[in-house]
Parts: sequence; structure tokens; C-alpha cells
Amino acid sequence: MRLPRPFYRLPFRFDAGRLAAEAASLGTAAWMAHPSGLKGNSAVALISRDGGDNHDFTGHMRMTPHLQRCPYHRQVMATFGEVLTRSRLMKLDAGCEVAEHVDFNYHWYSRVRMHIPVITNPAVMFYCGEEKVHMEAGDCWVFDNWRRHRVINESEEERIHLVIDLAGSSRFWAMVEQSRDLDIHAGADALGETLVPVPYDPDKTVTITTENYNIAPVMAPGEVDALTADLIRDFEACPDNDPGMMQRYRTLLTDFARDWRVIWLQFGPQPDGIPHYRQLIQRTAANLDPDRQALVTASNGIGVNAVIMQRILRACLSEEMFGQ
Repeated sequence: MRLPRPFYRLPFRFDAGRLAAEAASLGTAAWMAHPSGLKGNSAVALISRDGGDNHDFTGHMRMTPHLQRCPYHRQVMATFGEVLTRSRLMKLDAGCEVAEHVDFNYHWYSRVRMHIPVITNPAVMFYCGEEKVHMEAGDCWVFDNWRRHRVINESEEERIHLVIDLAGSSRFWAMVEQSRDLDIHAGADALGETLVPVPYDPDKTVTITTENYNIAPVMAPGEVDALTADLIRDFEACPDNDPGMMQRYRTLLTDFARDWRVIWLQFGPQPDGIPHYRQLIQRTAANLDPDRQALVTASNGIGVNAVIMQRILRACLSEEMFGQ
């Protein structure tokens, strides 16, 4: 999700020691390898599709047995009173990194990632856009994952963060806006009473609300219009893009949105429209330029082809969702 600035520090202080103890109790078998095979990156699923050990973005999100064993993790996650989606403990081994990247698939268009460091040290640095911070254990952060970002662990110790994905209600985003003046480089001790402590309460029972409907079997025409228009504005704002190529892609995306609406008006979100939707998706994908960097976005310089595929074409028809 695009944000006005790279980092926001939220006004909470959690008990990192208690979080670390619960994480340690899960054991090594709970940790899954990174889905892309990134060296030194692993995760424990806390909220996932059907509560299983997976990295999926879509479907009915449920608490996993791992989260059921971690009462303080549940209290922390319930603190915000939000509808939560895929959430994990994420480990970065000593001397490893999360290489620079941008989160650009459909999930990230409307969701933000919250980081609560559990185990860390000053040699772990988080870079986003032109900013870099060390997130202290027990802190709470959100960041703009549409900007290029990376994490480097130059220490000899593993780093573990509690990572929570959510879209956020109006109340949540008002809190983020009110937190904009919190110094992102100051230590927690320097901020003092600005941060609200959230201690572990052994007698407290909490409710965690999770996503059920995060992607439609067939994307509504209005959403297709919005996604294509947003991307067109972005690549047209890049002065280095070829004008002829921009015109070609503007026509391609506009035609896709118009034809999608016509199919929708006939079939709507019904299975008998699948062949028609699928044919339009395949035709549009086939007309993308073979050069993946033929056009780039003005906002972060990534290739437009990847955004079209991940955010629009692969998300606008989710056949596995018809059964749900």
C-alpha cells in the first residue's frame, strides 16, 4: 500500500521478552521456508488460509494451531481491533538479508504490513525508500511497501518479527496519521509516556477477527477500471518512458477494462462466464511487450508488465473462489 512517507511508528510498547518466549516454545518444526527460497528467511504461520502451514494470500483466513499456543501473541494482535489477514512470525538468520524489492501484487494494493520486532539488535537495519531505521524489540511500525525496501541483518544473531497484514479501518488510519510526529530514530526510552505499554495479562481472553472475503471469483468492472487507471497514471508520469509504448499500453489496458465490463454485463460472477474472461486475460497477456522493462512506473521504477500480471490479470479471475 502506498503511504505518504516510508515509515510510521505507532504508539505502542509490547513485551518483547514474552513474545520471544512464546516464539521459542513453538520449536523448529513450525518454521516454514520462504516461498521464494530466500536464504536465511523462514516463517511461522499465525493467521493463514484455513489455519494451515501455508503462505497463501487468499481464502478464509484462520488462526493456526501455532497462534492458539501463544496467548500474548493473540493479545498483541487483538490490540488494534482490526480485521487481520495473513500474519506470521518472520525470521532472518544471522548475516542474511531480504533483498530489495517492491510488494506489488493484488493483496498489497489495499493492505499494509505491521512489524513488531521480537528478537533483534542494532545491527539489523530496515531500508525503505530514502529512509532507514532500526526497529527496537517491542516497537510497532508500518511502512510503505510500494517503495523499494530491504532488510539487512549484519549481526551474528537471528532476527524475529511479528508481522501482521491488514487493510485497516478509518479508526486505524486516523491513529497512523496521529502518530506521524513520533520520532522514528529515537529510542523507546526517549519517547517515554508517548508509547502505550501493552503488558501480558494471563487472565485476558481476546477475540481475533480475520478476513473471509479477500478476493472475488470475478473482479467487478469498477475495480478493474480503478486498477488500470491507477497504473496508467503511474507509467505516464515517468518522463523516461517511450511515448509510443505508453500509448500502446494505455490502449491495451483501457480495452481490457472495457471488454471486461461487457462480459460482466452478460455473465456477471457466474461460472459460465469463465471461458470468456479467461480468453480476454490470455489475449491481453499475449500483447504485453516481451521486454519486461518496456515501461516502468514513475513511483518506484519497477516494470509495468509485472504489475499488470500480478495485480490485475492474475487477480481478476480466481476460479478456485467459486466454490467458496
